[in-house]
Amino acid sequence: MDCIQLTGIRCYGYTGYLPEEQVLGQRFEVDLTLWLDLSLAGESDVIEDTLDYRSIITSVQQLVTTSKFALIERLATAIAQFILQFDKVTQVQVKLSKPAAPIPDFSGKITIEITRSQH
Repeated sequence: MDCIQLTGIRCYGYTGYLPEEQVLGQRFEVDLTLWLDLSLAGESDVIEDTLDYRSIITSVQQLVTTSKFALIERLATAIAQFILQFDKVTQVQVKLSKPAAPIPDFSGKITIEITRSQH
């Protein structure tokens, strides 16, 4: 199966377990892998035969910016559910990172990864 990878989608959102995360917000990074059949687009050279990834990027940024969940697992699931609404996408992998999680003496980033498929 073919795939489209969209990496480094950066946005500011208000998801987090701590109350201040939902008030002050923080940066998030999203990487996506979308599985779909690209053979027709590879022959036709017509955007309607593929997935317009510009709209995916914009929609993911809007979803992250407007959502307020306690857990990033829930936000990643919401992103996956949104992407699976596109008929052409059969499976999606979402990697959601908090590059600056508010954890004392921790300078790394937290990343979760989920994979969901059409049923």
